[in-house]
Amino acid sequence: MSEIEVGQIFTVLDEDDQEQEMEVLGLLTVEEVKYAAVGFVEDIEGESEEDIDVFFFRLDDEELSFIDTDEEFEKVSLAFSKAETEAE
Repeated sequence: MSEIEVGQIFTVLDEDDQEQEMEVLGLLTVEEVKYAAVGFVEDIEGESEEDIDVFFFRLDDEELSFIDTDEEFEKVSLAFSKAETEAE
């Protein structure tokens, strides 16, 4: 995969093996590890920001990887939330 960028759209298979498009909403480095916040394109286009489910992934060599632990997820979620608040 090429370098991940904000606004990039990619396709994933959901639990029913249906293709779903996801968009990169933001990138953030936390403790020298790069993370991406992504959401379903359908949700982004059809809902207000408060109604969008956001998912976080770790970037490993420009590949999206699941976050392994609840502790890591909480740390990343808090960092994205703080960055969003500071941007407002």
